Formats: sequence, structure tokens, C-alpha cells
Amino acid sequence: MIEPAYKTLGAQKLRAKANQAMAAISCCTLCPRQCKVNRSSGETGFCRTGAKAVVSSFNAHFGEEAPLVGQKGSGTIFFTHCNLLCNFCQNFEISHLGQGSEVTDRHLADIMLRLQAQGCHNINFVTPSHVVPQILAATLLASQDGLSIPLVYNSGGYDKVDTLKLLDGVIDIYMPDFKFWDQTIAEQTCQARDYRQVACKALKEMQRQVGDLKLDGDGLAYRGLLVRHLVLPDDLAGTRDIMHFIANDISKQTYVNIMPQYRPCGLAHETPAIAKSLSPKTYQKAVQAAIEEGITRFDERRPLFFRR
Repeated sequence: MIEPAYKTLGAQKLRAKANQAMAAISCCTLCPRQCKVNRSSGETGFCRTGAKAVVSSFNAHFGEEAPLVGQKGSGTIFFTHCNLLCNFCQNFEISHLGQGSEVTDRHLADIMLRLQAQGCHNINFVTPSHVVPQILAATLLASQDGLSIPLVYNSGGYDKVDTLKLLDGVIDIYMPDFKFWDQTIAEQTCQARDYRQVACKALKEMQRQVGDLKLDGDGLAYRGLLVRHLVLPDDLAGTRDIMHFIANDISKQTYVNIMPQYRPCGLAHETPAIAKSLSPKTYQKAVQAAIEEGITRFDERRPLFFRR
């Protein structure tokens, strides 16, 4: 069995990272929003999260990418709230409406251990960008109590490089979205005009830390980068430009999941351009564009209509 990164890092260094991250929430600049609120005293900024993480649910998830799911599922922990808040979010009740309960670091660690005991192949932190300090603190506790499976950082791609550096040597698998290339769409849907610039820097840092996705003999991921991209109606996400960036600035061996399941959820009706479902033709063109731009590794469960 391949040892996870946080085990190699050791308790002393992991504790130092956790302490550094937790100290930062007293004037929070952990994400690109730079709210500078004192979360340690109960103030909340854009992510509406204070000193404790809020968890909506946790379970063995079988709908994730093939290298994460295996036979026993990915141990997903869904964090409530978000630092991006896309208006079309398919988990609107969790991200926007705050469905979930506060957990202590000890409770979060116990959740991780419970998922491992169920046989999950990894711990999959869903929407983690705003709770990095809590994740680090819980990982320290869980590791001391026997956690020994890979950690997956499953984010919206709106991650600050300095915060990602706190996760260097802790996270085994990075799984960010790359949502938009166009600044106007990013502004209209999630008030993040700088999304493209932030995501490009974040993916480069993630790739620096973990490299291309690596699989064991059973086809399970144990380290590396996996990028998700949700195709939007009328190619508003800018799929070709994103795939060009990934192939040329990250790696042509990047494992990519081009997702076809867009539907207008949440407040999508407020943005007319995305107030409709994705057509099969638009999705097919997006996949073809990715292939033409040099992407060679796709999630095997997704239909690829134009393989060369």
C-alpha cells in the first residue's frame, strides 16, 4: 500500500501547517475573496463560515470519477457554504442556503475515520477552499488515530496559491473545477471576474505539488491532478481555451472529466444565457475541442463521441 502524503510529512510538520492556517482566520485572506474578517471570533465573510467547518453530509459516493470510486466508493465529505457561490449550483441548498451542521475538528476527524472503516478508498473533501484550517487540524487528529488513505481536495478552482502551499505534502489528489474562461460569465454567475487568472495559477500550483494522476494496480488514484470541466450552454464556459491551457501549461497527460450534466439550477434563471439545458451537440463539440487541443486522458465513464 502506498503511504499517503500526510503520513510521510509527519505529525510535527502537519501540526505547524494546521496552526499557521488556523491563525490566518483572525483576518481571513485564505481565499481570493480577501474578506479580512475575524472568523475566529464568529465573524463571517463571503463564505459565511466562522471558526468551525459546517458539514452537510458524508458518505461512500459512487458517482465520482472512476479512479476515485473503485469497488467501495469515494469517502465524500460535503462542506456547507462556498467561496464561489455559482448562481447555477446543483447543490444550491448546501452552498447558498447553508444546509448542514457545525462540526469540531475532532468530529471531522471521526468522520474521516468512519469513512475509512467503511472501506472507502479515499477521503474526498467537497468544496474545501474556505475550510482549509479545519481540514488540516482534523487530518492531524485522524492521522494520529490511524487514518491511512489518500486525501482528495475537490474544489471549484477558486483557490489562493499561498493557501494551497499550506496543503503541500498533505493532499494526495487535487480535483479542481476549471469553470470559465470568459471574465464576463464568471462575473455574472459567481461575482468572480478574476476566476480565470486565479484558476490558472491554482492549477499550476496543484500540478507542481502532485504531478499527473497516478493509478495503482487496481486502477485507483493515489496521487496527482484531476481536472473537472462542466460544459455550459452555447459553450459559454470556453472549453477550447481551457483545454488549450491545460494541455500546454499544465500537462497533456492531465486526467480530465468533461461533464455533460449542466441544467439550470438555483438562480440560473437570473442569467438568461445559462437559463437552459445543455444540448448534446454543444457537449460533443466540447469533447472534440479537448481532443484537438491535445488532451489525452479522459474519465472512462464519460462518452467520447469523436475519438481519433
